Amino acid sequence: MAENIVVRVQSPEGMKKITLTKRETAAAFLKKVAKEFSFSSNGFSVYLNRNKTGEILSQNKTLSLLKIKHGDMLFLFPSSAGPSSENMDTAQPHTSSSYPSFPSSSSSSSSLSRSHSAPQIQEDEIDQYLSKQEGKIYRNRDPQLCRHGPMGKCVHCVPLEPFDEDYLNHLDPPVKHMSFHAYIRKLTGGADKGKFVALENISCKIKSGCEGHPPWPEGICTKCQPSAITLNRQKYRHVDNIMFENHTIADRFLDFWRKTGNQRMGYLYGRYTEHKDIPLGIRAEVAAIYEPPQIGTQNSLELIEDPKAEAVEEIAAKLGLRKVGWIFTDLLSEDTRIGTVRYTRNKDSYFLSAEECITAGHFQNQHANACRLSPDGHFGSKFVTVVATGGPDNQVHFEGYQVSNQCMALVRDECLLPCRDVPELGYAKESSTEQYIPDVFYKDKDKFGNDITYLARPLPVEYLIIDITTTFPKDPVFTFSSTLRFPIENRDALGETQDFHSLATYLSQCFSSSSSFLDIVSDFHLLLFLVTNEVMPLQDSIGLLLDAVKTSTEELAQTWKKSEQWATIEQLCSTVGGQPSGSLDYAMGGPTLPQSSSAVWSCLHCTFMNQPGTEHCEMCSLPRS
Repeated sequence: MAENIVVRVQSPEGMKKITLTKRETAAAFLKKVAKEFSFSSNGFSVYLNRNKTGEILSQNKTLSLLKIKHGDMLFLFPSSAGPSSENMDTAQPHTSSSYPSFPSSSSSSSSLSRSHSAPQIQEDEIDQYLSKQEGKIYRNRDPQLCRHGPMGKCVHCVPLEPFDEDYLNHLDPPVKHMSFHAYIRKLTGGADKGKFVALENISCKIKSGCEGHPPWPEGICTKCQPSAITLNRQKYRHVDNIMFENHTIADRFLDFWRKTGNQRMGYLYGRYTEHKDIPLGIRAEVAAIYEPPQIGTQNSLELIEDPKAEAVEEIAAKLGLRKVGWIFTDLLSEDTRIGTVRYTRNKDSYFLSAEECITAGHFQNQHANACRLSPDGHFGSKFVTVVATGGPDNQVHFEGYQVSNQCMALVRDECLLPCRDVPELGYAKESSTEQYIPDVFYKDKDKFGNDITYLARPLPVEYLIIDITTTFPKDPVFTFSSTLRFPIENRDALGETQDFHSLATYLSQCFSSSSSFLDIVSDFHLLLFLVTNEVMPLQDSIGLLLDAVKTSTEELAQTWKKSEQWATIEQLCSTVGGQPSGSLDYAMGGPTLPQSSSAVWSCLHCTFMNQPGTEHCEMCSLPRS
């Protein structure tokens, strides 16, 4: 009797205990398992681990040789099981498995669907890279506190975890938010290694499919009612640093405000890289700013539908870039003689208004972050917000932010409104016959230091904001190497237009400065014009040029220069500029119209070549001048 052992076997049907001896073979053990669970001899597999590793095969080895001891837990998986039952939870049976005859007393564990769907989720390259890094914070041996040899470790020199709060607080400057991957390491650490971790997205909507009562507003129950939300300051952030590659990007964006006094908005295009100053951190590098159609005044911005949005995304993707955030100005001139601006956003007013938080939440919901640990396949967002505003020194400063995942959920489910007269306060909507809104609370301290819970009507938006450091590098980086400036899109209010007149002027300046062809075309706004212009769009034939700019290869650029498309562009520029075909030695003052009425002339509106002596275009009937 002393050699008898009891082994537990976990299956979708439940757990059963099987009594056997140490000298019993694996084949005899599997026969007992089949008899106990009423399976055929080949209708199941038994594993040592939950993740289907260490399969026990039908062989003559004894259980002692297989290192199976008294009290061990083994895992049985039926060979005919559907994909949803590949991973089981000892505490919560899988209600969506292919075994409907087994009742379940609780909802299925979110880690089950997550573990199955993980291979199907394509995470960003930076997330895949950081998930493979160790992330430990190594420390040198302390000569005063360490009493061991050079190969030993103690509490004073042992490597720290990337989520160590004491280490983050003692950095200069202190880091209030750990990185998202450090937060994941914190969840997946410990004895269970994160087997039951699931990053759940908050939902503020009534769950569908509840048939025990009439739909809202006639009825609601605890099964379909969304839980109340208590706002907390988020302890992690998805992006830890925002860096503009060079000052030229920001200066060109600010030029619109300098010349008009109106506010401006743009989308940030760049890439995500590793931020080495913070353990497992992510940096958003900005390479270009695209300014969509908009109407701006001194104190407002209105976005207009952009017909070129898809083309911009396609060009950016071929250049190895993606939309990483948005930027807007909030600048008021204080003294135009010395170029100072007002310091309006501070702790006594606000950093982001409620309306800006809602807009940021809307953009972050549009650019969700793919995540393998979430049952929905996405969690949070790496989309950032940058504000160009006055700083304490009355100079223009760039401040970076994100809004929390709780704010994203409130915005997505249309539960949050701005206050009309107080920009720093939001307002949680109240339930109506059209929509049920869960209660939203936040905690604050009273004058005695006690935590008091308040209803979020109104709501201080500081509970929703995460600040991000925005920097410029000491050594500028240039993804687009052109030193001259092609006009930026959608700036007609400034008199800056993208047409073949401006292209002819730009090319004449570039050739007079002896720039290489790659440097000439290495301008984000020029490439957009070549693809989206209405006269001769090059969307289907510009791939080689985009590859040349992406890889900084002059040979590829020269190869594309010899193409028929570029020859046509040269012809159009020379025609508009009144120069002989093939010549790009334009005057620095820009192209001029042919004055002789005895020569063939090109229409300014449709570029049709008209015969001499005519004052109206034969194609579009518009006047010559």
